[in-house]
Amino acid sequence: MKRFARTSRLFFTLALVPVLIFSAVACAPEKEASDRVGVVVTILPQAEFVENVGGTKVKVTVMVPPGASPHTYEPKPTQMTALAEAEMYAKVGSGVEFELVWMDKLIATNKEMVVVDCSEGVKLQEMVAEDGNAEDEHEEEHHGGMDPHIWMSPLNAQIMVRNICAGLITVDPENRSYYEQNRDAYLKQLAEIDGEMRDGLSEVKNRRFMVYHPAFGYFAREYNLTMLPIEWEGKEPTAAGLASLIEQAKAHDIRVIFAEPQFDPKSAEVIAEAIGGRVVLIDPLARDYIANLRLIMNEMLPVME
Repeated sequence: MKRFARTSRLFFTLALVPVLIFSAVACAPEKEASDRVGVVVTILPQAEFVENVGGTKVKVTVMVPPGASPHTYEPKPTQMTALAEAEMYAKVGSGVEFELVWMDKLIATNKEMVVVDCSEGVKLQEMVAEDGNAEDEHEEEHHGGMDPHIWMSPLNAQIMVRNICAGLITVDPENRSYYEQNRDAYLKQLAEIDGEMRDGLSEVKNRRFMVYHPAFGYFAREYNLTMLPIEWEGKEPTAAGLASLIEQAKAHDIRVIFAEPQFDPKSAEVIAEAIGGRVVLIDPLARDYIANLRLIMNEMLPVME
């Protein structure tokens, strides 16, 4: 009887082994997913930066979703839940309005997470535009505060990526070499798109472009272009300002008015109609950063030659 009992226990144990192995394998992906570093970013281009450096070891939450504006967006409860569980927040750090309004509250939600300032090391510049929508129509150039749109320069993006990598290493030092290898590979891609854009835009004759929202100041600086914004510091142009913009467009043979999908294109459409041109949408907040820069260049090249 005792021998039978021992045999039964042995049989039960052997039968249980495959079940335990199967259970462990089935649970492995869930554990792996839960081990990923939770990273929150403000805008979509940063998501590409984090994902290219962090690879499979990060889970990214974007605060300002597609189609929303960082100037007006308010975070949703689901985003605050993700924030509470995050290990790192990568802020733009250059004065993006969403961060000016919400950053202190976001940090208070999770005081344990590492906060990375992506703008550290970036040379900020003032918002600058030629005349046309200034209150004093006789000024040749007018200045605003510091331009927060630092990511629109691939060279600035490289600095942002380095800062993100340093943050990930702080949070997850065991995977330092993994992050550094990914960083270097992505920095190479950013250098390549920068070279491609310098080559493409260097020969254009008309170096002025008109755009609704002044999000392309760093882009213009890098490639020796002049941005003519329609809206300035959140204000639509006056009737006199609109007339001046129309005259500028005619004087510089501008036939395409660029507009961003986050804003009402009405003023851009008015100018386009007055000059017999058209409105083309370009998005400074697209998630696919490198592909988007190439798309913007390809939209500009035919109309600036």
